[in-house]
Amino acid sequence: MRLQNKVAVVFGAGPNIGGTIAHFLAREGASVLVTDIVAEAARETAEFIQGKNLRAAWAACNAREEADVEAAIRTAVETFGRVDVIVNMAGRVHWAHTLDMRLDDWQDAVGSFATAGLLTTQYAARQMIRQGQGGSIIHLLSTAAHFGEADGAAYCAAKAALLNFARSAAMDLAHHQIRVNTVTPCSMEHQLWTLMKDEVFDPNWKVPDRTGFYSRQEYLDQLPLRRFPRASDLAWATVFLASDESSCITGIDIPVDAGLRHKYPTWTPGRHHPLSIQDYVRKTFITRYGEPNEPLTERFGQPRNTE
Repeated sequence: MRLQNKVAVVFGAGPNIGGTIAHFLAREGASVLVTDIVAEAARETAEFIQGKNLRAAWAACNAREEADVEAAIRTAVETFGRVDVIVNMAGRVHWAHTLDMRLDDWQDAVGSFATAGLLTTQYAARQMIRQGQGGSIIHLLSTAAHFGEADGAAYCAAKAALLNFARSAAMDLAHHQIRVNTVTPCSMEHQLWTLMKDEVFDPNWKVPDRTGFYSRQEYLDQLPLRRFPRASDLAWATVFLASDESSCITGIDIPVDAGLRHKYPTWTPGRHHPLSIQDYVRKTFITRYGEPNEPLTERFGQPRNTE
């Protein structure tokens, strides 16, 4: 019950990262309002949490729209009486080579992450100031906030903007005892079955002719801990930042990336501790809201033979 009597709002709450964070916040005693631009996703997450006999409500919300964010914070107050924690992971992703980037896609990506960061912070902080007891604001980033990535100019710019926005907001809000921090994952384990399953399971799969492409094996070989972060890993970091255990921490970023960011750049852990992506997925479970649902191989079959 590390978050007993606290109220949290999660912006972006599907069954992977956002929903898992909402579930773990509720497990630790918080009452949680889950929001998503897709109303059904928010409703499903709230019902899952309620099914665990935990406190949750839901609201449809586009975190880029001021009226939606204002309404979400108001709903949290009307439902649960206050707001102590917000978690924001809203934004739109666009991938393209710098020379091919469409201006409207650029503006959509860069504007979405930074705008959602501003609005969620503003309306949460104003409510926290009215309450007079401080609070915790947490933004989810990406390794793209810290590095350049081929074909990722818009995404890297957007996440870097959110990183430095959070640092500045931490300074502006510190005298109100409102803490602003960030959490940075790298490529996630759930992407093995949501985005990248073909390269592991499809026997006819071939490497795409694209500058920024890398395989799951290449990515795994860069991770010192030899595993991808799970949604539950991000949820535990978020619980810590939401709790009073981090009451003297503001303006920081917690990397949840299996050691990726802090290794020596030219060191490849996989050369010293080999692990094939095929063996990795054989031991991997599909998860929903941070709970194992089924073995990955039951859904997609055995990984393809690469020998």
